[in-house]
Amino acid sequence: MGNNNEEWPVIGIDLGTTYSCVGIWQHERVEIITNDQGNRTTPSWVAFTKTERLIGEAAENQGRINPTNTIFDAKRLIGRRFSDEMVQKDMKLWPFKVIAGPDYGQDKKPLVMVTYMGEEKQFTAEEISAMILMKMKDTAEAYLGMPVNNAIVTVPAYFNDSQRQATKDAAAIASLNVVRIINEPTAAAIAYGLDKKGLLESDNSKKNVLVFDLGGGTFDVSLVSIQKNIFEVKAVGGDAHLGGNDFDNRMVTHFVEEFQRKHNIDLSKNPRALGRLKTACERAKRALSTTAQTTIELDCLSGGIDFSSIVTRARFDKLNVDLFKKCIDPIQQCLSDADISRNDVHDIVLVGGSTRIPKVQQLLQDFFDGKELSRSINPDEAVAYGAAVHAGILCGATSKVSCYLLIDITPLSLGVEVGSGNMSVVIPRNTTIPTRQERIYGALHTKKRMYGGTDNDCRASVLEIPVYEGERLKAQDNNFLGVFELSGIAPSNNGSSSLINVCFEIDDNGILNVSAEDTISGNRSEIRITNRSRLTKTEMDRMTNEAEEYRSQDKKHEEMVKAKNTLEDYANDMWEKLNNCGKKIGANDKKTIMDAIQQIFEWLDWNSDQVFDAGKYVEKLEEIELLCKAFISKLR
Repeated sequence: MGNNNEEWPVIGIDLGTTYSCVGIWQHERVEIITNDQGNRTTPSWVAFTKTERLIGEAAENQGRINPTNTIFDAKRLIGRRFSDEMVQKDMKLWPFKVIAGPDYGQDKKPLVMVTYMGEEKQFTAEEISAMILMKMKDTAEAYLGMPVNNAIVTVPAYFNDSQRQATKDAAAIASLNVVRIINEPTAAAIAYGLDKKGLLESDNSKKNVLVFDLGGGTFDVSLVSIQKNIFEVKAVGGDAHLGGNDFDNRMVTHFVEEFQRKHNIDLSKNPRALGRLKTACERAKRALSTTAQTTIELDCLSGGIDFSSIVTRARFDKLNVDLFKKCIDPIQQCLSDADISRNDVHDIVLVGGSTRIPKVQQLLQDFFDGKELSRSINPDEAVAYGAAVHAGILCGATSKVSCYLLIDITPLSLGVEVGSGNMSVVIPRNTTIPTRQERIYGALHTKKRMYGGTDNDCRASVLEIPVYEGERLKAQDNNFLGVFELSGIAPSNNGSSSLINVCFEIDDNGILNVSAEDTISGNRSEIRITNRSRLTKTEMDRMTNEAEEYRSQDKKHEEMVKAKNTLEDYANDMWEKLNNCGKKIGANDKKTIMDAIQQIFEWLDWNSDQVFDAGKYVEKLEEIELLCKAFISKLR
């Protein structure tokens, strides 16, 4: 997309594990858009009930009473396989149910199972994320008063290719065109750069900034070199499965064990109790960032037993000390990869809500020999802020901010499995993107399928080339991205082995495209890329249609609630006026109207659990309005 303000609006979305945020560049500044509850961040929660679908605060607020149908942490599932060790670990602490999808082999996708409107439904992590993205889209549209179709969406720097692709799929399901995917720390660095604009542009000096991004579910550390308006990412590190949720879970596990010890009751078998305990632990974690101790109190937690326990900051730190240290370890690797010493880091920028934890700040400050940490930007909004700035530049909506040049890198090495079972790296980690790299192989670890004849007399074959991402020597120890198929390979005349030219290309979004070519036979083949972890076009179409259907259902429910409230408000208003009207109307007429209003109240009470179309309430309203019409003039 070029610098053309006709493409405006383009919004910037921080799709977070626990909270999401949306911003836009407008009136020569970034505006973080408040949601319908007046909040600048929205919980990344989705809930399903007997009558409606809830997203954001409404979903989070009813999570205690409907834990098995209230979904959070979808970002921890996106782009992962059901067999993933982290997925299996998280499942033990989630009150909702996660099952293996219908796909075969090691590519089974995790599916969330819920009951919605009395029916059992299964959703992928992409669909749940799409619901949250659609909430962000609706929030922006309500604020701007116009349709929004384009967005910049941020992802953790340490997200692998499958996770980036899945995030893009989620946006497509939400009817959002992803103009660009950018890394969260890079977006935060842009926010920092704009905040320090005068300082950074005062001379040609280079500032080395370490962005320490610790959120609810992911952790990134990036070393960014800023000179004038050039933002060059030198190195990244982190963990795509480490954040505030893990700190909460440590407390949850601790109190589950305490309850078991005191009362011989296993809370892990009780989803509702587990959900309430997790909420209390998250609240306690937040409190411990500012106080030395707090109390967790839960009435009738399980078996009618009340639970109360004091947790100190020291105990919280002890429970999580190994996780806190895991946040520090990648910094050294990041500095080493960038060939920069800790003394050459000019600023340490804190991003993400979990950076408020005192022990994390202390360990970080100790690592940099007491250097003061930068708290100048809002850790909850910095990522969306930077994404909105970049969106404004891409669509030409700003003349105030000079165009930034973003030079990003790939966080993990990418390669193929060779005959020895090892991974041969095609693109090393920390390679500047976009990039294109080629390598020729004669001994790929492939599966060969024959087409058109016997094994000795085949017209063509298909090579299945497994692609991996990671730093381990053995391919199977790394993250499996998928199998890419090269079709139409004919056997060479002299019987020699085929040489395969493998090309890896990473675009501006960090999305990987792989191609291959048989160089010996002289036959060129088009490559059919089949990353089995991605959604097929048929699945995408189905999910997009269902998303619109759910959106339509939400709108109908909203109209129904509005019509119901209008009927009840009118009945209450007329009841009050009749009670205060004195002798302006006759006793018999007054009784007739009040009896009719009483019937409305009784009908609403008797049908409080029923779901009607808005038209039913409109019909009742018209009936009572018609009855009251003759007497309204007398009541004035």
